[in-house]
Amino acid sequence: MIRVLDFMFAAMGLVLGMPVLLVLAMIGMFDTGAPLFRQERVGRYRKPFIVFKFRTMRPGTMSVPTHLVDGSAVTPFGRFLRRTKLDELPQLWNVVKGEMSLVGPRPCLFSQEALIAERARRGVFDVRPGITGLAQIRGVDMSTPELLAEVDADMVKRLDLLMYFRYIFLTLAGRGAGDRIRS
Repeated sequence: MIRVLDFMFAAMGLVLGMPVLLVLAMIGMFDTGAPLFRQERVGRYRKPFIVFKFRTMRPGTMSVPTHLVDGSAVTPFGRFLRRTKLDELPQLWNVVKGEMSLVGPRPCLFSQEALIAERARRGVFDVRPGITGLAQIRGVDMSTPELLAEVDADMVKRLDLLMYFRYIFLTLAGRGAGDRIRS
């Protein structure tokens, strides 16, 4: 049932949000010269997939977890995108393709070995990664792998339709701060 909802909401979001996506892409083109960002991430069953986001950092920034990136790499427009969570909109395409869910553990990089080990131990990779989830609402980011994996596992165990809608609602209402960036 959740997969059907994911597909319907993501497809509807892409269609209805197309004008916003195009405006953000045009502004991003002026901001960084390359509005979309693609990166290999760890997916369901630890399979690789390419995630799409709006670029918030200058091109050439090292491909490392966000909490390890210097804050000066984020552009002013990128700060706006991150604060409003609009940088996540292109991931609706990943949801439509079935690589992600609207709700699930945030996909990590293959270089985040401690987080991968903790998530594997707790069965977190048995579900699709998501755009939002319990960790994002609680403000737990990838800088604390054990805590993040614990929160993700708790969410996976309790995820039902009510919680699915609750996480989406809280995210849209502005709850959560996103991944921390070094100052």
